[in-house]
Amino acid sequence: MKKRILALLLLIFVVKPIFSQEYEVKSPNEELTLNVNVARGISWYVSLKGEIVIEKAEIGIDFLSVKDYGFNSKIKKHTIEKISNIIYSGVSHKDSKINDVYVELILTTKDNSKIKFRVYNDGVAYQFLDKFKGKRKIVNEQMSLTFPKGTSSLFPQEESMYSHNERTYLNKPLETISKNDFCSLPVLFNTGNAKVVFTETALHNYPGMFVKGNNNLSTDVVFPKYPLKIIPDKEMPDRNQTITEKANYIAVISGSLTTPWRVFVISDDDRILVESNLTYQLAKPQAIENSKWIKPGKVAWDWYNANNITGVDFKSGLNTATYKYYIDFASENNIEYVILDEGWTKSTTEILEFNPDMDVAELIRYGKEKGVELILWVLWKPLDENMHTILETYKNWGVKGVKVDFMQRNDQYMVESYERIAKKCAEFELLVDFHGSFKPSGLRRMYPNVVNYEGVKGSENNKWSADASPKHNVTIPFIRMVAGPMDYTPGAMSNAHLENHLISFERPMSVGTRAHQVAMYVVYEAPLQMMCESPSRYYKEQETVDFIVKIPTTWDETEVLHGAVGDYIAVARRKNSSWFIGAMTDKSRELDIDLSFLDKGEYIMKVYKDGINANRFAEDYLIEEIEVNRNSKVAAKMVSGGGWTAIISKK
Repeated sequence: MKKRILALLLLIFVVKPIFSQEYEVKSPNEELTLNVNVARGISWYVSLKGEIVIEKAEIGIDFLSVKDYGFNSKIKKHTIEKISNIIYSGVSHKDSKINDVYVELILTTKDNSKIKFRVYNDGVAYQFLDKFKGKRKIVNEQMSLTFPKGTSSLFPQEESMYSHNERTYLNKPLETISKNDFCSLPVLFNTGNAKVVFTETALHNYPGMFVKGNNNLSTDVVFPKYPLKIIPDKEMPDRNQTITEKANYIAVISGSLTTPWRVFVISDDDRILVESNLTYQLAKPQAIENSKWIKPGKVAWDWYNANNITGVDFKSGLNTATYKYYIDFASENNIEYVILDEGWTKSTTEILEFNPDMDVAELIRYGKEKGVELILWVLWKPLDENMHTILETYKNWGVKGVKVDFMQRNDQYMVESYERIAKKCAEFELLVDFHGSFKPSGLRRMYPNVVNYEGVKGSENNKWSADASPKHNVTIPFIRMVAGPMDYTPGAMSNAHLENHLISFERPMSVGTRAHQVAMYVVYEAPLQMMCESPSRYYKEQETVDFIVKIPTTWDETEVLHGAVGDYIAVARRKNSSWFIGAMTDKSRELDIDLSFLDKGEYIMKVYKDGINANRFAEDYLIEEIEVNRNSKVAAKMVSGGGWTAIISKK
């Protein structure tokens, strides 16, 4: 009997290599190693500098009526190739020139489907591809991740897949995340030795992904089912919907399949999470030939401040006089745009007709006279129902863009709708700001007129909570911003520490110092960046406005000087020959700023920082100028919830 058992064990060890195909790929700098195993299923694991960061990932696709991928796959061919390219950004969110260097493994199965893996210095990614002819339904995509013992997650937990994806990042040990708990992307995993930010890009014709727990060290993914029947919500039928019938599949695919890239930004240095361009590098290339008409810039925004203007001889509100006041403010301060948010239309669904108290045609004319362009807020639902006519009309009126709100879904239909909007707006040379949206997922590279996304808990939360806290504010650059730009809407001039912070819908105040708000203009990436405060308040804070408007909204080069998730960040960004530094903190601290990234020569550094009493009165600030060069080191001293910003120009 023992001999039979021994013979069987020997047979198992002899047979296993025949049915298991293994591949190893290293990053260009050889610090990241990806190991792929193809046996009964497809699995892989990743190590950083010899330490395991993802113990096992099992992947595959389950189709309704054709052969699944990842199960009993047989590889007939594989290639490994190092590739080096340069990407020039249509709109430079972080860097105008991106070195796209990676090692690619392509596995081709016997049925001619492919799995691509790419290993970069700052992460790994994979996707499935095929050239199938005909229609298929995808029941599910599998991605089960297992992490090392002790791993925790900063988990943007959701209550429903019908969501604006504006979440707080909950710090949870992985084992405590139950099977009923799920989150939107991006999500961060902390193994103790490294951090992994997981998200997706090149999301086209496919539903968005969510991650759920298992009460152990593993996670699985879930997707919204394809909606079959949708009815208007009873309470808010103009913007909210109820999905009353769902399919037993997540996507319908006609012809070839290319799944989104599953992206894992991996580093033992938190700064790399902010510097990474992986979600842009892996996105589809630009689909429009001419992008010169796309003009990023700042926006005077009305909704946050509830049109609270003072010192005028007219009633403020949703009327022509109020918005001429916004246009005047923008013009006087070289602010490129004014948004007409909710209220400019006859109703929220009649978006080709004006509110009778607002002469929009006159506002467009007046804006052009003053050198200020207008962007119109619209609900997604009426836009989706009559897209061509509406956008063509807006173009003919002379507006420069749309802010599309209340999508709240990322099923396959909704993902396709985002792309239709981006494409149609590009056709009419209109900018797009997706509000009430899921995270950026690569569309901004394909259609660079998509200049911002919300999908972040931002300043508007000041109107009803204290959730946009300094700790939250220094968490999101390392997680949410990995996916792309954030329509956080900074610029609050009413500032307070938590102990004297008051919640008011119509007169909101931010948590943290004034200098904390100003630093966001450098730290947060947003080619279309809001100025959320009332013009009347800004007029009283002209010194601060003068500083903010000197900060660009797109960048040629980015270098993160200091960074720790949820604690602090200091970012240096270059535009042409000038440098800009933004630093933010949760608690009182001092960061040493080394200016060795500067070219040779002498510079003037203008600093906006916490005032001497900012620890008591959050609006206290100080502006100072000093001479510096590449040998200089300066101290960025910040109070709790504070900030520090510098503009460095050649002398």
